[in-house]
Formats: sequence, C-alpha cells, structure tokens
Amino acid sequence: MLTITSKVIEAVIEQAENELPFECCGYLAADGDIVTTRFPLKNIDQARDHFNMDPAEQFQAVKAMREAGLKLCAVYHSHPETPARPSDEDLKLAYDPTISYVIISLAASEPVVKSFMIKNGEATPETIHIKEQ
Repeated sequence: MLTITSKVIEAVIEQAENELPFECCGYLAADGDIVTTRFPLKNIDQARDHFNMDPAEQFQAVKAMREAGLKLCAVYHSHPETPARPSDEDLKLAYDPTISYVIISLAASEPVVKSFMIKNGEATPETIHIKEQ
C-alpha cells in the first residue's frame, strides 16, 4: 500500500492538468511510510505518449530528498488520453522494483490515480491510501 497526503495528490493532479497536452512526471518522497513531498520534473520530450526526465533535475531532486531526510518511493507520470495503467514502454522502463509507479489518467471527466509495483515487466496494482491533511 502507498500512503500519500491529500496535499500531494492534489498537487500531482494539478501538475498533470497544467502540463496538458503532454505527460507530466516527477518523484514522490516519503517521510517514514507516508508520501509527504513531490518533486515535479520536466518532461524534456514534451510528448503526449511518453516522458523523459532531465537527468540534472533528477540528480537535484534526489539530493534534496537526502538532505531533507526523505526516501524516494515512487515515480509518477500522467496519461493525458489513456487509462491509468502502465503502457508497454512504462513496463520496459521501470528500473527499480522496490518503488511504486503512480499514473494519473486524465482520459475521463475526473482524474484517476493508480499505483503499481513493476518487476520484470509485470505490473501489480497497489492500493493508494489518501491521508487527509
């Protein structure tokens, strides 16, 4: 299960909506077992169907997490026109089986947020618990 504060979920959805028509991306970091912080990153490909993070921004985000005593626990990205499930490309590029992969779909009238654990190209749905703030 992935526990995320309502503030972080709201910010991730807002980022996804603001970066339309392109996919947004970023990292989620936890303080203990609760995701309390997001690190929005630029999709340098500016694409509707995939994302590519800026390596310099990735490095800075991980450095900031460490300095704040936070732990990287998820990669997030949006699907502007498709459901909240990993694409074939998402499955291939999931590099760390110990973190979650959160997808925000904007294909329906209301945003849908889902999380997955991905190992060896196989996605397993993961429950998201929203902690109110």
